[in-house]
Formats: sequence, structure tokens, C-alpha cells
Amino acid sequence: MDQNPEVASCQPKIKSFYNKNSFEYAGAAGGFIDKLGYTFCRGRIFDIVEKDFGQYDNSTDIFWSSGACMVVRSEVWSKCGGFDNDFFAHMEEVDLCWRFHRTGYRVSYVPGSVVYHVGGGVLPYNSELKTYLNFRNNLYLLYKNLSDNKLRRTIFLRKILDGVAAVMFLFRGRFSNVKAIWKAHRDFRKNSVILKGKRDLSKETTSWENVSIILNKSIVFRFYIKGEKTFRSLNFQNQS
Repeated sequence: MDQNPEVASCQPKIKSFYNKNSFEYAGAAGGFIDKLGYTFCRGRIFDIVEKDFGQYDNSTDIFWSSGACMVVRSEVWSKCGGFDNDFFAHMEEVDLCWRFHRTGYRVSYVPGSVVYHVGGGVLPYNSELKTYLNFRNNLYLLYKNLSDNKLRRTIFLRKILDGVAAVMFLFRGRFSNVKAIWKAHRDFRKNSVILKGKRDLSKETTSWENVSIILNKSIVFRFYIKGEKTFRSLNFQNQS
């Protein structure tokens, strides 16, 4: 951080406390995002977590640093407003890092530092509340940060894909998750006035289109249709 004043935040390599040969879900080797707002990591895409055999030992710029373990420059934290309290427990670090980028700063991954993380400490991975927060906060994230020319189309596509996710949960008998997705979209609509105020404030910073560390494809399509289950298989921005 001392040697790179343009870096607002960085994270270490995050590995599993219980399986020390594997990356940990929450951050792995640095966070990224696709054009529809789905988050993923070097070392973890959706529920597929890779073993660490040195494939991500290069330091690189990333889109978001994990809230499980991140260093943040205090003056930039204050300048960009810190965590948004309306998020709680999910994606608040992605939202903050998006603001870092739009303000002209970088976010980085530093593999020389390794942290072993106990995942699911705040909420169990299969909890209804976790599903609710994941879907609601992702909509919040997009509404706050997307440019005007991308917002409507992206939210429309996400509504379709979230509906598909709800149907999949329904067929699996996970009815509480279906309810969680419905509640997430209900509360997103209900809080649109509050979000509009935050969106207006966000326009004071530069546009995200200038950021080169966004997958300009659908990670859902690449993962489920093309079978690309690892970050390296994406051949994304030559950062693998």
C-alpha cells in the first residue's frame, strides 16, 4: 500500500481453514464481476472452489477485495463513504470497491500474504436469509452503480435469470429459497426511492465503463452452458 498510493484496497490469498489445500469461497484469490453483476473469484466460481496449486500466485488488479480480509486506505474509505449499511453481510465490499474504481483508484490482490478463513460464520451457506441478502443486495449493487444506458436492460435480464433460479429451487424442493428471491425483489422495489438518492450521489464519480476488470460476458452462460468451471478456463483479460 505504501508503494502504490493509487491502490485503495487489497486482499491476501484466502484459503479454507478446514481444508488448507483449497481456496475459501469468500474471496479466494481476488474478486471479479460480470456484465450482469454476478460476482466470482479467481479460485471460485459459484459453488466450485478450486484447490490451490500456485495457479494464482501472481499479484494482479481485481474488481473487489473480500470483506473476509481486506486492507483499505482510510482517507479513500472516508472519501467514498465506507460500507453501505443497507447491504448487511453480503456484497457491501463489492459496492465499496465499485465506488473505488469509479473514483479512479485500483484494487489489488497480494498472494504473498495468506489467510485461512472459517466460512459461513455470519450466516450458514444454506440459510434463507443468506439467499435473500444475496439476491436483494445484488440488485441494490446494480441499481446504485450501473450507468443510465445499462441499468434498465441489466435489471430486466437479472429479473429473468432470478426467476429461472427460483424455478430451479422450486424443482429441488427448496421452497424457502423461492420465498427469499420473491422477498428480495419485493424489497428492491419497495426501497427504490432510497436507492434513487444513493444513485444520484454516485453520479458524482466517473463511469464504470472505464474499468477493464469486468467480464464482458455472462458468467452464468460460461459456467452452465460452456462448462467453464474455473477462472483460468475463462481466459479472462489474460489475468490467469
